[in-house]
Amino acid sequence: MTTPAKGTLFMIPTVLAEDTAGAVISPQVAEVTAQLKYFLVENARTARRYIKSIAPSQTIEELQITVIDKNSTDTELSAALKPLLNGQDAGVISEAGCPGVADPGAELARLAHQNGVKVVPLVGPSAILMSLMASGFNGQSFAFHGYLPIEKRDRIQALRQLEKEMVQKDQTQIFMETPYRNRQMLDDLLQNLSKDTKLCIAANITGPNEFIKTFRVADWKGKVPDLHKQPAVFLIYRR
Repeated sequence: MTTPAKGTLFMIPTVLAEDTAGAVISPQVAEVTAQLKYFLVENARTARRYIKSIAPSQTIEELQITVIDKNSTDTELSAALKPLLNGQDAGVISEAGCPGVADPGAELARLAHQNGVKVVPLVGPSAILMSLMASGFNGQSFAFHGYLPIEKRDRIQALRQLEKEMVQKDQTQIFMETPYRNRQMLDDLLQNLSKDTKLCIAANITGPNEFIKTFRVADWKGKVPDLHKQPAVFLIYRR
């Protein structure tokens, strides 16, 4: 009995801001999405809407859509990958931006490699890289730390450690916060970092109200935007 060829796992980028697909999503992404019938997604509702927006020929009711999020177990991940072991292609779609970067899609890619499944990343918007591009900070040595601790005391300690590493390694430090806690993050940044540390705030990247500014911590007074519930990336550096 011949073993079927394995499918391909496509890492499909999505938009960072609503109604921007025409500007930031390449024709290749739309073409691949239009051909797939199996999707592994972080959020089924938003994924269906996105698929239809860039591949209108797709009949959503005919698609197989499986949710893989941060709570998915190893058993669920393995089950989600089984169709690819039998030759079916699949697309991974994150809630925003590029799947596999600060995203549960990384576990699918890891498991795919372990099982000899080809993983193909498609080009799309990445809030992390785009904020770094625009910051004016060191783009040859940088570290992304995802989300910092929720508790204020632990968060401040983490920020001070990142500032220390920034100086020791001459390295840009990049991190995020849940949008509804942005105000607390900004307060902690401005009150606990050195006045000479540079802070870049990049919010609503690619959106019509995009905000990307870099100032010394001491110079942010009176210039801080209202980031409540706005997706944002924070970067610190000193030079």
